[in-house]
Amino acid sequence: MADMRSSISGLTEAEAKEFHAIFMTSFIGFVAVAVVAHILAWIWRPWLPSVKGYAALTDGVSTIINALV
Repeated sequence: MADMRSSISGLTEAEAKEFHAIFMTSFIGFVAVAVVAHILAWIWRPWLPSVKGYAALTDGVSTIINALV
């Protein structure tokens, strides 16, 4: 029986399509997790600070601490 593998990777067309499907599913899942992580990081601390800079964030924390004490 002749070997049907004629590509550089050594995969048949069916194997290559299966690998491609798994790779694309994994890649899309990874990108989705990365997008969610970036959105959550942006909500936590924006990368572009306001005019007052990150000092504006500590003003809010100080107010909360003073209210609790």
